[in-house]
Amino acid sequence: MRKIQTQGVHHITLTGADRQTSIDFWEGVLGMPFVFDQPNLDNPDEGHLYFDPGDGRLITIFTNENRTPDRRRTPTEPGCVHHLAFNVSRATFSQAIERLEARGIGHSGVKDRGFMDSIYFKDPLGLLIELATYKFEPPVGCTHADVMIEAHRLRVERGDYNIGEVHLADAIEMLVERKQQSLSEDRGAKNPY
Repeated sequence: MRKIQTQGVHHITLTGADRQTSIDFWEGVLGMPFVFDQPNLDNPDEGHLYFDPGDGRLITIFTNENRTPDRRRTPTEPGCVHHLAFNVSRATFSQAIERLEARGIGHSGVKDRGFMDSIYFKDPLGLLIELATYKFEPPVGCTHADVMIEAHRLRVERGDYNIGEVHLADAIEMLVERKQQSLSEDRGAKNPY
């Protein structure tokens, strides 16, 4: 038996309401360029809109002019999508609450997740959306996941409840020591003062 190795999310497709509501939310609120449009090839009564969430991958929306937005929270039973999280820069994150409130969009306020900060709100169809910003940048040649796995190991080793900034900082230091060579024989912390 062998795995089917994935290499990232190709796209996510959501059932939307009408075409204009989808464009107004995904591009007009979240700034995702509207890059492609064609019929839903499995249902000629629906449109299929494609948006770039910022990394060149795709969020796609099936639209139908007979469907109207329903802001009630989407189901959260097993097998349902709980929420979608989108990465935003710290600069954008610091403006998110003001920009949501300017549109009258209710939100959670800033939630500290230890390794990131989050703001939650619902799209026009009740799907929970998360804006997330990491509290760290990974070292050159590493990914956020590389830092997270090391921070997790440190958290578990130390018996801490959740990942905190100290775990992130120590994980980054460990990764730099592993990935970047040095001419020094002793790379330990020093006090030159």
